[in-house]
Order: sequence, then structure tokens, then C-alpha cells
Amino acid sequence: MPFFTLAKMKSKKSLRKEYSIKREALEQEDIHSMSLDIANNALQLDIWNQRVFHLFLPIAGKKEVRTEYILQTLQGRDKNVVLSKSDFATMEMRHYLLTDQTVLKVNTYGIPEPSGSDFEVDPQQLDVVFIPLLAVDKKGTRVGYGKGFYDRFLQKCRPSTIKVGVSFFEPLDFVIEASETDIPLDQLVTPIRTYVFDR
Repeated sequence: MPFFTLAKMKSKKSLRKEYSIKREALEQEDIHSMSLDIANNALQLDIWNQRVFHLFLPIAGKKEVRTEYILQTLQGRDKNVVLSKSDFATMEMRHYLLTDQTVLKVNTYGIPEPSGSDFEVDPQQLDVVFIPLLAVDKKGTRVGYGKGFYDRFLQKCRPSTIKVGVSFFEPLDFVIEASETDIPLDQLVTPIRTYVFDR
């Protein structure tokens, strides 16, 4: 790992607060247009030869990227799409294949989730995972909401699973303070462009 001075580092806690404020300031029209740009730019990613895609559905109250545009692309290309249910007692997620019979319900935390699905998917079967985030640096280290759901989830995926972050904001010019349990992104898509992170 290259040397970075402490002056160039910021904690995840401070970045989480800073970028939560930045995202809260976005207007709904901005969220719509930038989400559409992200979906269009995602077509440039080197992922479309894969079969099984994990996608998060946005929490409206947190002004997340509207991933329904990516979902439309996935369904248009006849990909298998997997959605998650979060268990806040265990802080783990379980994953279910999206089918024509899948019913989506918003849980008490505002997260749209599949309800009553019988088609559970093992994380080892996933080829690509789209990942929500608040901020990311140019090494692919991400800042999420701090609950660790995705860190635990990604540890169960294959090493070859492609981890794609989606963000309204470009990567930071400085390094994010990371822990040993952090799993970096492989690629990132923003409204402006795509990134591939070197390892």
C-alpha cells in the first residue's frame, strides 16, 4: 500500500456525515437525471457477459441512486436478477431471485424487499454485485452506512464476483481510512464516467 500522510486521510465517520449532507441536498430532478446517466454509463462496464446480477433497491428517504433504470437494462438483456432481505437482528442479508411472482414490500427501515420468495440464492452463485455507497476513493474503498451488511455479504461471495459501486459523486482524491474487513470495489459507475480499480 502506498504511503499516505495522515493529513490526506479522513475517517469513514466524517465522510459518512459529509456525503449524507451532500446527497440530502440533491433535488429529486437531479436524482432522476443522474440515476439515468448512471444506468447509461453502466453499459460501458465490462460485466455484460455475466449471468447472475445482485441489485439493491433504493431507499427513497435516503435519496439513493434509482436503480430501477439498471434493473430495466438487466431484464432487457434477460439476466438473472437477485434482491436481498436484511435481517437487523443478525445484521445479515438473504438473497432471492427476482421472478414475475416476486412481491416487493417496504420494510420498517424504508428498504424495498422481496416478500415470500421461495428462490433463495447462495452468494457464491453471484457474478456481479451492484453496491450502494456514500463515498469512495480511487482505490475502491467505499463508505456505506456503517452497519456492515455489505462487508459481511461480500465476504461470502466468490473472489471472482465483480463488485460494482454506484455513486452520484466522483471518487475522492485522498485515501479513505479502511479496516481489514473492508472489501474494495472492482468498478464504479457515476453520472460522468466509469472506473476500474487496480489491485
